[in-house]
Amino acid sequence: TTLMSSFDVEGQNWTSAEEFIFSAFPHDWGDSIICFVPLLFVYIFIIVGNLIIVIVVQIEPHLHTPMYFFISSLSFLELWYTTSTIPLMLSNLLSEKKSISLNGCMVQLYFFHSTGISEVCLLTAMAFDRFLAICRPLHYPTIMTPRLCVQLTMVCCVCGFITPLPEVVWISRLPFCGSTYLEHVFCDFLPLLHLACTDTRAIIMIQVVDVVHAAEIVTAVFLILLSYAGILAVILRIRSAEGRRKAFSTCASHLMVFVLFFGSVALMYLRFSATYSLFWDTVIALSFTVLSPFFNPIIYSLRNKEIKEAVKKHMSHPRIFSCKIK
Repeated sequence: TTLMSSFDVEGQNWTSAEEFIFSAFPHDWGDSIICFVPLLFVYIFIIVGNLIIVIVVQIEPHLHTPMYFFISSLSFLELWYTTSTIPLMLSNLLSEKKSISLNGCMVQLYFFHSTGISEVCLLTAMAFDRFLAICRPLHYPTIMTPRLCVQLTMVCCVCGFITPLPEVVWISRLPFCGSTYLEHVFCDFLPLLHLACTDTRAIIMIQVVDVVHAAEIVTAVFLILLSYAGILAVILRIRSAEGRRKAFSTCASHLMVFVLFFGSVALMYLRFSATYSLFWDTVIALSFTVLSPFFNPIIYSLRNKEIKEAVKKHMSHPRIFSCKIK
């Protein structure tokens, strides 16, 4: 039976899929509208919030520090990270077919993972920056120079945009036949591999890249936890309660982003069971594609006194604000 079905797929009945249909979206028009409105609001908030952070950090001289450079870089990546998935989600919620072409799926797969991995690396660099600032304050200005900040950011982006490329190329060459229903709300590795007409477990390249992805996540989590363990040890040695509060407040926002983003990513890609239900797959995926980017501008702007003051300053002088942008 196995040989015959393999022959049928490879010989007689093989047809390559030209598009995929997302099966995780609601099919009822009323439910689609209920999902569309809050998702549109969240996406607009993400775009506006991150743009404000990027612009304010650029035009405000006293925010030209390593910490705010990394925050603005993270916001810039968030713009592309969310744009790789959310606009198509919004379109599919209003569409009857809820589909994506094969080439469009590969492009979305690549940019979603490349920007996501870049963020993982950048959050690690941000933890290293906070470690140096709190644990090595005397050496911090000479170590964390503007040149090093740019170099670390470039390394994060290069790592992010190179790592997923081999797996995306290999997946794009797989034969997809039979069902074209993708059990997700955007193109991702596991749902696509489930639709392939070949045993993807036998493809060494995909196995190697999967191990690399897992190693990246585990290494990043380890380094971030190590950095904050050192920071916590230093904070606890500060005698004054006010000093401890100020030192911890500079790291609290980074820790919140770390827990939210890495927690959901780990649940999705470092799973201990073979699969979750379609509902939980969708919930976990939305938590790091929508919720985490939604909270980032709140954490880094509404909770940050310096950014709030800079925004108020330039909003009260819109002409100066527009001139500086130009």
